[in-house]
Amino acid sequence: MNGNREHKNILFTGLPGCGKSTIIEKIVQRLDDRPRSGFFTREIRDGGRRVGFSITTLDGRHGILSHVDIRSRKRVGRYGVNLQDIDSIAVPSMVPANDQVVLVVDEIGKMECFSVLFRQTLITVLDSVNTLVGSIALKGDAFIEAIKKRPDTLLISVSDKNRNYLARGTQV
Repeated sequence: MNGNREHKNILFTGLPGCGKSTIIEKIVQRLDDRPRSGFFTREIRDGGRRVGFSITTLDGRHGILSHVDIRSRKRVGRYGVNLQDIDSIAVPSMVPANDQVVLVVDEIGKMECFSVLFRQTLITVLDSVNTLVGSIALKGDAFIEAIKKRPDTLLISVSDKNRNYLARGTQV
């Protein structure tokens, strides 16, 4: 534990591609035998071109967060958002088995927040005794901005200048 219960939630923010997910992966690797649950999002590429984003849970489940081929009323840019996989894959991975589980949520962004269930579960987890480590959009709606301002949340800005230091030194 980081020794500071005042900030039991640790969220990294910054421009896309600045290293937020890499920092979180390194933190998770250092958790040794501590129980953990949650998910990462990753780019889906086809022929060198980004065509969407996937969901991968820490226990190995996979889904599609968004894709250019998904027809959905919920869209971010050219990507249709897959609410079914958010609700059936990402959200269950956010529910801790007990109060010792460290939760990983990569990321809290516009796509994920289209899901009402994701938002509700996120607030429950942020309010719980569990430590949450995750990433959050640099800019967002009122919901995202309110999460950043929570008194129990440490918000860390990631940049090219500090990402290597943060990857080495952040303790949970």
